[in-house]
Amino acid sequence: MLPSRRGRPARVTAFAALLLVTAAAGALAGCGDTGGLRDAGATAAARSPARLWPGLPPASSPAYDIGEVEHARVEGVAVPGGDIRGADPAAAVRAEIAAHPDDYAGTGARYHETSARMADCGADDTEDTGHTGDAEDTARDGCPVLRPYYRDLTGDGRPEMALGFRLLPGRLTAVRVYTVEKDRLVRVMSYDDAVSAVELAGRAVVVRSPSEVAGYEYRLQWTWDADQRAMLLTSDEMLRADDGAADGDGHTGRPSPSASPSPSPSASSPSGDAP
Repeated sequence: MLPSRRGRPARVTAFAALLLVTAAAGALAGCGDTGGLRDAGATAAARSPARLWPGLPPASSPAYDIGEVEHARVEGVAVPGGDIRGADPAAAVRAEIAAHPDDYAGTGARYHETSARMADCGADDTEDTGHTGDAEDTARDGCPVLRPYYRDLTGDGRPEMALGFRLLPGRLTAVRVYTVEKDRLVRVMSYDDAVSAVELAGRAVVVRSPSEVAGYEYRLQWTWDADQRAMLLTSDEMLRADDGAADGDGHTGRPSPSASPSPSPSASSPSGDAP
C-alpha cells in the first residue's frame, strides 16, 4: 500500500510492482530507452506587461496620415458585366495619373517618366498569357504596367485585381488592389515603395521591402476589412530576410504608405485564381 495523495488511496498489486521494478532496472542498465519525456529545464515566470509612463495623456489623433484606409472609385474605367477581368489595367493606371497631375505630369513631377511611358502600353502589354516566368511578369516595350493577378481577397466569391506599375525614373513600385462595386472599379489598397517581392497569401497581400539593416527586410501585410471596405495594413514587421541579403539599395527610409496618388509588383502566382 502506497501512501495516499490528495485523499485518494493508491493501490499497486504485486504483479504491477514487479513490472515497475523491472522497468526501472532496465532504464538504469541503459536498455529500452525510447526517448521519453526529459526535463527541459526551468521555465521563465510569466510576467504581465509593464505599462510605461501611466501619467502620459493619451493621444486623441494620429500624428501622421499614413493612409490606413483606401477606398476610391476609379473614374472612366469600364468593368464589362461587372467582371474585373474585363477591366483594362493600363486604363486604371492612366486614371490614377490623370487624378494626380502633380505627381505625374510635366518634367518636374517625381514620376514623370511613368506618365511618358504609358504611351507604350498596348492591349497586350498586361494581358494574361498563362505563363509564370519573370519575362511575363514585367512590362514589355517600355510600358511600366506589370501583369495583373486575380484572386478573391474580399471573400465574396469574385476575384479582385492586384496590379503593379513602376514609378519612374526612380526604383519604386506601386502596388494596387482593385475590386468591383455596382459595376464600378474601386481601389481598395495602395502602397508605394522600393519593393523586393509581393505575395498573395490566402486573402492577404504581403509586400517585402529592403531594410537599411543588412540581412533584414520589412514585411507588410494588408488584409480585407469588411467594415472599412478596404485592405487594411494589419502587420508591419522588420524580420530577417530569407536570403540574408537585404540591403538599402533604392530604399530611402522605412516603408511608409504614400499619401498622394494612393500610395506595388507582381504577385507570387499567375493571373487567375492561383492555388
